[in-house]
Amino acid sequence: MLRRTAPAPAPGPAPASLSASGSGAGGDGPERAATGHGGGHGSGGGNGSGHGGGRRDTLRTEFAFELPRGYVDDAGVVHRTGVMRLATARDELVPLRDDRVRENSAYLSVVLIARVVTRIGTIDDVHPGVIEDLFASDLAFLQDFYRRINAEGHTRAAVTCPACQEEFAVNLAGGRLGES
Repeated sequence: MLRRTAPAPAPGPAPASLSASGSGAGGDGPERAATGHGGGHGSGGGNGSGHGGGRRDTLRTEFAFELPRGYVDDAGVVHRTGVMRLATARDELVPLRDDRVRENSAYLSVVLIARVVTRIGTIDDVHPGVIEDLFASDLAFLQDFYRRINAEGHTRAAVTCPACQEEFAVNLAGGRLGES
């Protein structure tokens, strides 16, 4: 299987970000968005156009995340960070032939998420059994993350500051609130 990834982001501190669950991980390359309240809101971290400065357009196919609670393995080790790749048409079709999905349609998301999550912590063999053992909040996080990167094409969300009512974008794949 051919796996393409975007070049590593430029060095420097990553902006702090929010997520629906209060966590996230990793930068989002040209899709970064500034989220600090002080100093103003707004998108930043590159123009996202892929033009100028000798930069080539690249398709980003892998996205880092941080689970709200984390996967606890058999040894009791908690794994929170991971990587999800973009889904292919095959990823969405193959689970439909799975007997577990035919018996229980709710199992579709478990099989699908297991196909696209390439790593959770130090675990590279992510299979439906691993996804079954996630806490419900972590599964919900991954389902939302899947939807964002595959349907919307990015991990940004528009939000409004509750204090000043200014609208700005946050990167849901970014670091936890307060981290930089």
